[in-house]
Amino acid sequence: MSLALEDTGMDTPVNEGNTQNFRLRISGMNCANCARTAEKALSAVEGVDRASVNFALERGDVRSAGPALSIEALQAALHDAGYEGAEWATAPDEAEQKGKSRESLHLIFAVLLTLPLVAQMIPGSGFMLPPLVQLALAAPVQFWIGFRFYRGAFLSLRSGTSNMDVLVSLGTSAAFVYSLLQIALTPEGTAPHLYFEASAVIITLVLTGKWLESRAKRGASDAIRMLLALRPETARVKRGGAFVEISAADVIAGDILLVRPGERVPVDCTVFEGRSEIDASHITGESLPVSVEAGSQIYGGSLNGSGAVTCTATAGADTSTLAKIIDLVERAQGSKAPIERLVDRVSSIFVPAVIVISILTFAGWYFTGGTFEQALIASVAVLVIACPCALGLATPTALVAGLGAAAKSGILIKDIDSLERAAHLTHIAFDKTGTLTAGKPKVVRVVSHGASESDVLAAAASVQASSEHLLGKAIREEADARGLGLAAISDFENFIGEGVTARSSGRAIGIGNLKLLERLGIAAPVDDTSQPGATRVFVANNGALIGEIFIADQVRPGSSTAIHHLTARGHRVLLLSGDTQATAEAIGKPLGLDDIRGGLKPEDKLDILSLLRSEGAVTAMVGDGVNDAPALASADVGIAMGGGTDVAIETASIALMRPDPLLVPAAIDISRATARKIRQNLGWAFVYNVIGIPLAALGFLSPAFAAAAMAMSSISVVSNSLLLRRWKPKLGEDAK
Repeated sequence: MSLALEDTGMDTPVNEGNTQNFRLRISGMNCANCARTAEKALSAVEGVDRASVNFALERGDVRSAGPALSIEALQAALHDAGYEGAEWATAPDEAEQKGKSRESLHLIFAVLLTLPLVAQMIPGSGFMLPPLVQLALAAPVQFWIGFRFYRGAFLSLRSGTSNMDVLVSLGTSAAFVYSLLQIALTPEGTAPHLYFEASAVIITLVLTGKWLESRAKRGASDAIRMLLALRPETARVKRGGAFVEISAADVIAGDILLVRPGERVPVDCTVFEGRSEIDASHITGESLPVSVEAGSQIYGGSLNGSGAVTCTATAGADTSTLAKIIDLVERAQGSKAPIERLVDRVSSIFVPAVIVISILTFAGWYFTGGTFEQALIASVAVLVIACPCALGLATPTALVAGLGAAAKSGILIKDIDSLERAAHLTHIAFDKTGTLTAGKPKVVRVVSHGASESDVLAAAASVQASSEHLLGKAIREEADARGLGLAAISDFENFIGEGVTARSSGRAIGIGNLKLLERLGIAAPVDDTSQPGATRVFVANNGALIGEIFIADQVRPGSSTAIHHLTARGHRVLLLSGDTQATAEAIGKPLGLDDIRGGLKPEDKLDILSLLRSEGAVTAMVGDGVNDAPALASADVGIAMGGGTDVAIETASIALMRPDPLLVPAAIDISRATARKIRQNLGWAFVYNVIGIPLAALGFLSPAFAAAAMAMSSISVVSNSLLLRRWKPKLGEDAK
């Protein structure tokens, strides 16, 4: 299988003419508004053409307008905005691991300090800590562990935006300061009504939610982490006549590699010695190992079976197919869907609106007969419950999980726009050769005229012994399969568009079509033995017709099932072929297709798709050849069949990593499932706020309960997205 993916990753940095692409890991973001602030800071750097920040992945992608931009300038801009940027590495580095350990330690301290305060809230317990003890327990939570919220709020406001940190800081500070004033102003001997437990519980619950959310977000990226784990750290490379072990990162194209049984292949390579079975499921999604021998192509990261193989590296570690797949999926996961940009705009006005609602809530309670405490608690509850984390996580977590699940099954979706369009397809056009058919013609019938079938095949195979023509290869393969020997030939002559002639064992052999028979003065057979969809090859010996060979392309297993399920789901399926109408119909009609168009040039396919789109159709083109590239680019969604040409795969927006037509409905399925999860997540996030904010304003929710509800909303959204990790393509009769 030939596979080439666009090597246009965003690793730091990549030159593309006069531009550069940078990818950074951004730490310190707490909500979607933080991501907007970081994006705004990056966009403001001189020389930046485009910046995008993904909150779920904690990643920033930047494209420069020229070569002068540096990663240091981007890091400085992020630092000024209150965040830290580091060069992107999918695998967690030491600093990231330390940061996660610190987060866990802070959470443990927060829980230990908060538990005694929570014990006072148990009805009927009669347990109450002295005011100064409550202060001593709450102060570290508020100002040490909770310092991140004050810092985030200050930096957010300084940049002219507002985020979750502003809401948490305002709410907890109000409860803490009010309690502190109560201690100072309440007459001695009177028990003050304190809310230290509210401020501590809010911070602890928010931290708990962020900790769980972070673990869940990492789960959404498991597909990438699993792919990274496939890359071996070392490789055995031939140096000076002996194989030595070096870092796999140092392998370059042309190196001679030795892969022992049970080891993973370091990079893409071509076998030239040895036989084995290779598990390439990480690339193709195919669960069964495939046999390899001299001449076989192997992908980096594949697991070698029971035999040792020696091979030649065809790519380095950074340019292997596995590396390109990781980069492609990362880029797709880091891009923003149109609906996510809408959510960003909503989030930008959400926090100021919540602050206004909180102020109105306080005023409403206080000026309509409520106590100061009632007004304060209600306004704090509004601030806490309205944190927009769930909104910010709804889209990116679903995209990360969905694209990862697709990649594990051999479906690479290169951009988010294509995923959204694939969920709404109405018309799907298939190329024939190499897509619905295998693209490898085979002999399907031999008709003899006064000679045995073996004589007919042996004569034809001998003349075609060195031919690279697909029909010639098919004849040779059939002769080999029957164990027929080949005779030496001489006086070989090729007649373009007609056939070939040669002498073999004293006989004049001719192989070709009716035009060749006419040239040789041989009458065509009276009986029509033609077979629909097959190419008819005549074989002559010493001026007499001795047989006919029928060669046809073979329909791929799964083509019929794939088309059946596409049509059953309401898609209009077309066959667009460059072969004759009769040949196209011979393949298409048995598959259940009624819209079959043959004899098409590449521009004809383009015109058909353009016409459909002008009529309001959402189109997909499935193909594998160079002649399919214009149609793949023109369709709303281009789907390249695995095993196709590099041009087709690079042009398409969805690449199938193995030549299985059933992956076409599977690609549509995962697109629909991901779009459905996004809608579910956004629906829950909006409903949660629509219900929660009024309840908090009316006094039905305590600040502590509001904090717990806020944390659970984010966790529920991420958990719902993680359900996509269970998705697997439904193949065969189960693909309904």
